Amino acid sequence: MPNIKYLIRRVTRMDYKAMNAKIKDIHQKSGKSRVWIFFDMVHCGRKFGAGYMDYWLYEMYNLTDAERDTYITRGRNYDLVKRYNDPAYTDLIDNKIEFNKRFGEFLGRKWIEIRKDNKQEVIDFINDHDFLMAKADLGSCGKTVEKVDCKAEPAEAIYERLVNMERPHFFEEMIVQHPAVSAIYPYSINTVRLVTIQRDGKVHVASACCRFGNYGHSVDNFNNGGMTAPVDEKTGEITDFPIDKTKVLYEKHPMTGAVFKGFVFPMWDQVLEMCTKAAMVVPQVGFIGWDVCITPDGPVIVEGNDYPGHDLYQLPEHTHDKKGIWPKYQF
Repeated sequence: MPNIKYLIRRVTRMDYKAMNAKIKDIHQKSGKSRVWIFFDMVHCGRKFGAGYMDYWLYEMYNLTDAERDTYITRGRNYDLVKRYNDPAYTDLIDNKIEFNKRFGEFLGRKWIEIRKDNKQEVIDFINDHDFLMAKADLGSCGKTVEKVDCKAEPAEAIYERLVNMERPHFFEEMIVQHPAVSAIYPYSINTVRLVTIQRDGKVHVASACCRFGNYGHSVDNFNNGGMTAPVDEKTGEITDFPIDKTKVLYEKHPMTGAVFKGFVFPMWDQVLEMCTKAAMVVPQVGFIGWDVCITPDGPVIVEGNDYPGHDLYQLPEHTHDKKGIWPKYQF
């Protein structure tokens, strides 16, 4: 049974207009009555911690209770965060500047804060590079990330623009990804999301998926035109065809013709070793999703997420046996 306080909070803050839209969509797809769908949603919320988006996304209306019980839901994900992540320490993961300070050995790239008191250092850093990534300290889904052409305008002008942003910003060197990964899609870094759970000094790798960019976009985010596919967390092999947010399935990348299924990410043993080591840096935050990029010299961490998403790992198009990944999170 999910956390009662969590359920009450979700009910009082629920977007009922959006929920009704999902009920209408499910009714049109399944032929089930709207009343039946509503009460089945409530049942799944109470028993499995599933929100209406979980219910719609995982097509729970087509699942038995035994099958539904294998899915990690919004409520279950919330419970994991509450159980393993001490809020007094999560800023060390969530804040990208604080993260870089503590996880520098895993970054594989130089970076610099953009502050009022280090103007010349930042200008020198800009002048030393052709392109840089500018990021805000807080943000998600690539919304606060900008690729900066360092030669397009004077370095001082770039500095002044970013130092006066509402949120503190920093520069990072560009990541050069492994040619085997770049061959699939070369216009963004294509990352692996690896979820670890650290408990009692032991680190467990719970699940993994990968993301690839599309349409010439410079980010691989699923909510920004990218696509996602499941990855075998033990071997690094892509086990199914990627899907985008509109539920289009891709056997090959539409821009390169590269085949996804069966591709094995290089140096996977190093990926596992790196994330296992990183998971012990802030032991008070035990449930983390690591965004990893493979470079020619080995894997690097792009960022960590102290509230890992739960949806990309168990989409219906990838769960042919109608079984989710919740059992993998039981240690």
